[in-house]
Amino acid sequence: MARKEFKLTGWHVLGIFGGAFGIIIGVNIALAVNAVSTFPGLEVANSYVASQTFDKRREAQEALGWTVEARLEEDMLILSITDEDGRPVQAGKLTATVGRPTNVSEDREPEFAFNGHAYIAYEDLRPGNWDVWLKATALDGTPFEQRLEMTVTN
Repeated sequence: MARKEFKLTGWHVLGIFGGAFGIIIGVNIALAVNAVSTFPGLEVANSYVASQTFDKRREAQEALGWTVEARLEEDMLILSITDEDGRPVQAGKLTATVGRPTNVSEDREPEFAFNGHAYIAYEDLRPGNWDVWLKATALDGTPFEQRLEMTVTN
């Protein structure tokens, strides 16, 4: 029985190129949709309005002399706020959002309690990089905002 010889034609080559580029374009679209849907990319609603008071807010915040550190010890998320002399600071009001740097699906707002030395919340964070977006108000009413980076290891 004789085998029929296959002949590569221009239509075959066109189909191969079309299929290859179709796969590439499909993967790019899927990745772009996933990237846009998982990262909001919005820090403030109106950057111009936020910029008008930025310097005053920054100077007031720096005048507080606060240093903030975030760490996870077992299942306790600890926010340490200290003044210029290293003494613990209790804020008038404190809220924080904890989440991944590039994805909002794991964002959470822990309930912090001040124990006389630091703010503590019980959280179970998976290993990896985390951000803590802290918003606090000093007892004199000065607003304080800071983003802290934290790496959780196993």
